[in-house]
Amino acid sequence: MSLDSKDAPVALVTGAGRGLGRGIAIELAKNGLSIAIHYGSSKEGANETASLCQEAAINNNQLFKLIQADLADSNSRDTIIEQLSNRFGHIDALINNAGITEPNRRDCLEATEEDYDTVMTVNLKAPYFLTQAIAQMMIKQPSSQRLTHYQIINISSISSDTVSVNRGAYCVSKAGLSMATQVWASRLAEHNILVNDLRPGIMSSDMTAGAKDKYDKILEGGDLVPLSRWGTGEDLGKGASALLLGHFPFTTGHIIPIDGGFHLKRL
Repeated sequence: MSLDSKDAPVALVTGAGRGLGRGIAIELAKNGLSIAIHYGSSKEGANETASLCQEAAINNNQLFKLIQADLADSNSRDTIIEQLSNRFGHIDALINNAGITEPNRRDCLEATEEDYDTVMTVNLKAPYFLTQAIAQMMIKQPSSQRLTHYQIINISSISSDTVSVNRGAYCVSKAGLSMATQVWASRLAEHNILVNDLRPGIMSSDMTAGAKDKYDKILEGGDLVPLSRWGTGEDLGKGASALLLGHFPFTTGHIIPIDGGFHLKRL
């Protein structure tokens, strides 16, 4: 669909100040969307994302503005709606991308409740209730004339169904996020809001930087990932763009692997 209308569609991308979130934001900018660039603490990183999005923009009506909030703090999270209203006036899509791995990567026999709570708050509780708030905003708005549907996209992980015993809480949080996709898809269908799950595989990001040598060796053989390379934020952004541009208007509650074939069961 054409995105050259007076008001460009607005996508809120959480954790867009760096890594995969930045890659998603840039790809959406290439496809004519305005981006609400959420960041937690690094305003410098968010400003860099905004500059890169501006360079990638294809229309003069696209806006790239910063949204600051601590997603782990419900009071801070609640300010996002006001910030969106003041800076953009409407919202068309939410990309729940922000997430953390376990702070100490302890074996699950040694994990602490504090680490568990930290991971679950950021990776599951925050996107669950941010989805609630954004969905309520979407429902109150007129039907979108900027996209075929209002949309919410969760960025889960292959850890949703692939065990790592030293990242147990992370795995549980991402499995929960995938179920949240189905819950919200079911609830919001009557409002014509699509909810889907992009499930990335082994991705090049800050989260995996410490294990680069390990994964380089794994990827080289092609046994684990048939396409034999790292995934990128650009890969995720292309998947998100395909959804938001209306190429899958009859798809909701679906898990879409962005993993180079990791999910394939092979002998």
